[in-house]
Amino acid sequence: MKRSANRILTTHTGSLARPKPLLDLMVAKARGEAVDPAAYNERAREAVAEVVRKQAESGIDVVNDGEQSKAGFYVYAVERLGGLEPSEAGVDPRATWQEEVEAFPEYYQQYFSQNMQRVGGTKPLVVSGPITYKGQAAVQADIANLKTALAGVSVEEAFMPSLGPRMFGKNLYYKSNDECIFATGEAMREEYQAIVDAGFVVQIDDPWLAEGYKDNVAAEVHVDAINHALRGIPQEKVRFHTCYGINEGPRIHDAQLRDYIHLLFKINAGAYSFEGINPRHQHDWHVFEDVKLPEGKAIIPGMVSHASNIVEHPELIADMLVTYAKLVGRENVMAGSDCGFSSQATFTPEVHPTVVWAKFQAMAEGARIASKRLWGS
Repeated sequence: MKRSANRILTTHTGSLARPKPLLDLMVAKARGEAVDPAAYNERAREAVAEVVRKQAESGIDVVNDGEQSKAGFYVYAVERLGGLEPSEAGVDPRATWQEEVEAFPEYYQQYFSQNMQRVGGTKPLVVSGPITYKGQAAVQADIANLKTALAGVSVEEAFMPSLGPRMFGKNLYYKSNDECIFATGEAMREEYQAIVDAGFVVQIDDPWLAEGYKDNVAAEVHVDAINHALRGIPQEKVRFHTCYGINEGPRIHDAQLRDYIHLLFKINAGAYSFEGINPRHQHDWHVFEDVKLPEGKAIIPGMVSHASNIVEHPELIADMLVTYAKLVGRENVMAGSDCGFSSQATFTPEVHPTVVWAKFQAMAEGARIASKRLWGS
């Protein structure tokens, strides 16, 4: 994993808007229509090539495939894991936002009606059988597409996001939820290993860890399941991302970094990505006045937000980066985004794609300003 040895490097969380031709095929698949796999793969390959090029042009040093082939967390889980199936007996994924919904019912009624129209939807899932990994062909296609795209650009490094072990649906098969989450991690381990074997850094996407701290026993099991799934994979080939699940909203029930950083640092990863720029979390840098970053680790605080179409000013980004760097060491900081800009594939992402590129350009400029302050050149 590249570090900010001579300057602050830039990256982001992962998901970026998909182009319409690819979204059209995703919609057809979601409707159960026959879709030519070759045509789908070709559209995905073209999308990855374009999104990698745009990342490089926008000043992103550590790029990824934009998760172009994936329609969203729940569709992705069903496509790559056996033992899951949509069912009304499952748990609505929006249930984790219940406190927010109850506090602002009028806002979220409007939000869900206008902003939750995603390809494939967010149908509740149940665990109806043994969880197995069946995404071998899909992950190899993703790897091949990213390698092809990288041949035409100059960047520092590439990473690929992959789902962290979690309860994707109501457990109707395993004796306990603990057993279920370990089985999920064991299955996803095959994908983690494939990504690392291909020469990429694997990013474990786990936007649910920040919720888990409220139940310390469950949270500890969650961390144990992640580490079990990562066993044998060098920490320097792993980065971990967590956030708070929702995009634009009041966010008054978000956990604070201080609440769960003890869990974060138990995860066997070389770098940790978390929200850092939205107004509910800009103060979280104070945590590092009291908490020491473990030796050999790095942080990737968000410097641009996925919850607003306002483009952050480079000087603000520079101020934030310098603040973090003075607390944990300049070589241990990388500039990132709070979360993905299209975690669920949609024709109308909340942050317009043209704004995303402007945000990345602002982050790259902010990193340049910060680097000049920190390195003096």
